[in-house]
Amino acid sequence: MTTIAPLPNASREAAPAFAPAPAATSHAGAAVARDRAPSASIVNALTIDVEDYFQVSAFAAHVRPEHWMDMECRVERNVETVLALLADARAHATFFTLGWIAERYPELIQRIAAAGHELASHGFGHRRASEQHAKEFLADIRLAKAVLEDVAGCEVRGYRAPSFSIGPANPWAYDAIAEAGYRYSSSIYPIRHDHYGVPDAPRFVHEPRTGLLELPVTTVRVGNTNWPAGGGGYFRLFPYAVSRWSIRRVNERDGQAAMFYFHPWEVDPDQPRVAGLGAKTRFRHYVNLRRMAPRLARLLHDFRWGRADHVFLQA
Repeated sequence: MTTIAPLPNASREAAPAFAPAPAATSHAGAAVARDRAPSASIVNALTIDVEDYFQVSAFAAHVRPEHWMDMECRVERNVETVLALLADARAHATFFTLGWIAERYPELIQRIAAAGHELASHGFGHRRASEQHAKEFLADIRLAKAVLEDVAGCEVRGYRAPSFSIGPANPWAYDAIAEAGYRYSSSIYPIRHDHYGVPDAPRFVHEPRTGLLELPVTTVRVGNTNWPAGGGGYFRLFPYAVSRWSIRRVNERDGQAAMFYFHPWEVDPDQPRVAGLGAKTRFRHYVNLRRMAPRLARLLHDFRWGRADHVFLQA
């Protein structure tokens, strides 16, 4: 397994003291703040996993795929909110999108591509790679790639497994990803979690198969442990200062671009509540939804952000 060398333009100065940053008040103010930051030369990768609220893996036992069409869909309005945040910050991102979504909302997919964002694959029906056999996994990611490319009229080079479901138990998945024609995967979160995670995986870009890159979600190393720094529910749960400090530490101490992710449903505090959830699942999904959009706006102005393919493939 080959590890890619750190990006050459990154600073290695010591990380700043742990303290929250002042909120950006304008584009000009945000630009000044970025110019003064030691990590201002690094462009980080912002990624969005495009699925609707009822399609998350934690809800699989409560909302079966055959009932998805019966649910109130909110992905269009939520993606539009995300697109507006990105436009306001003059930032670009990668949208890892379900083929199921692309089939039903082709105009939404076309708007994403027309705005200059990267379109990537999240599989077709949000099935975990670890719950599929090799042949059905290959069929799923091939179908998703074909649908997305047909709808958007552009090449789809990236794939992210639902729930980061690639690891030591299914290394064959990388062979399938390469065979399906993808250039990179972003399917590993190098942390310990009860539903996913490979804590001993490489923290930065590496080559699990010749010609195929893996772009892990960002973690920060504290002591002998990887701590989440790349978004998801942790971004809503912990104070914003934790995420800001962690990303700056990765940029400055490790000299690496960060890989950050979130979902469109996270900017939707008024989404319908799914009945029958356990306390832990309910807490994880709904905690601090109202704080998500303001935090994202602040994050977008505190760092420089770009598409995953531009940040990592071109480097």
